[in-house]
Amino acid sequence: MNADNGVLIHHVLGLVILILGLGMFSGRLAGALKLPDVALFLFAGMIVGKGLHLINEPSSTFVNQFILLTGSALILFDGGKNIALGGLKKVWLTLTLLSVPGVLLTCGVTAVAARFLLDLPWLYAVLLGAVIASTDPATLIPVFRQVKVRTKVRETVESESAFNDATGSILTFTVLAMVTGGGGFSLTGAVKEFAVTAFGGIAVGLAVGYVLLYLVAHSRLGLLRDYTTIAMMVTAISAYLAGDLLHVSGFMATFVAGLVWGNAGSFGLNVESKEREMAHFSDNVTVIMRMLIFILLGSQVNFTVILANMVPSLAVLLVFMLVARPLTVLACALPDRKAKWERNEILFMFWVRETGVIPAALSGMIAAQGVAHADVISSVTFLAVLLTILVQASTTGWLARRLGLALPDGR
Repeated sequence: MNADNGVLIHHVLGLVILILGLGMFSGRLAGALKLPDVALFLFAGMIVGKGLHLINEPSSTFVNQFILLTGSALILFDGGKNIALGGLKKVWLTLTLLSVPGVLLTCGVTAVAARFLLDLPWLYAVLLGAVIASTDPATLIPVFRQVKVRTKVRETVESESAFNDATGSILTFTVLAMVTGGGGFSLTGAVKEFAVTAFGGIAVGLAVGYVLLYLVAHSRLGLLRDYTTIAMMVTAISAYLAGDLLHVSGFMATFVAGLVWGNAGSFGLNVESKEREMAHFSDNVTVIMRMLIFILLGSQVNFTVILANMVPSLAVLLVFMLVARPLTVLACALPDRKAKWERNEILFMFWVRETGVIPAALSGMIAAQGVAHADVISSVTFLAVLLTILVQASTTGWLARRLGLALPDGR
């Protein structure tokens, strides 16, 4: 081992030990305070980063990019795996509208606010809107484990958060290609690029997910049954890599692969005997990835940029939370007569839309490419994560009880 490699290895090992150690203590404190753990991860990162200077990992480094990409892929895979297709028949139209047109609407309203309040050029305002348009399964799913609400509402919001993460990622990279390519905006070109990357990602995810699931779950040819959890991780990373190499959406591919694994019975395969083991493994992996991503994100916060743009950034986020989200829910839920949405259910969905892992990862990737205005996009994303988690996630239980949607007996 040469000296340079030795220094790098020691740096990475020390970084991982520090982050996971901080993450464990922050997670325990979050439990005691009844706050989402990612909020405490962010604060911990801020303290050891810009505060104590114990972490200095710029967004452009290989280590940072590796953590963001791998963590995002594994979290998206887990989001897909937690969706039961059978339970979505009544709300499929709402979910479809929230997952694609809803993301575009949220992005558009936020972009208009960013253009005039932050004075960003239009394309960069759209890029900001795309980054923060999706919600977060890594935050919402743990919240709903603590707060029991009506099954229809919970499954819709959780499923939306998983589907629209993939949509938001595709939209972000489509706009980013325009920004870095220096070309003008073409609606036809943008729609074509979106369709190719989305449907290509779906095809890759189905293929990779089914092949590896078959090797695990087939009654006679399940050669990898004893390695189910390892095969699950390989599936998530392989789907992302295959999608990226084929120039389609790796994020959509890994999400769809997770969807295949989570609904093995629909494909004539059976992993029931391994479900408990898989769930335990997934929970631990996603917690580790949340620690790594959010503590790193907190350590990279540029307080100078945040403070310089604090007032307009908060104004943009108020539009984002109080205008864009309600408009999106109304536009996507009201046309769905079959779902029979009640007024209080719609009001609840107005409020529940945490921003989290995927937007944080996307903003980090944009910063790593040296894109103009990346510092503003990163600072607004950080504030969006912080506000939606501290304000919205922490009040979800109270709102569910106030609107009569809570199930105190845990049904």
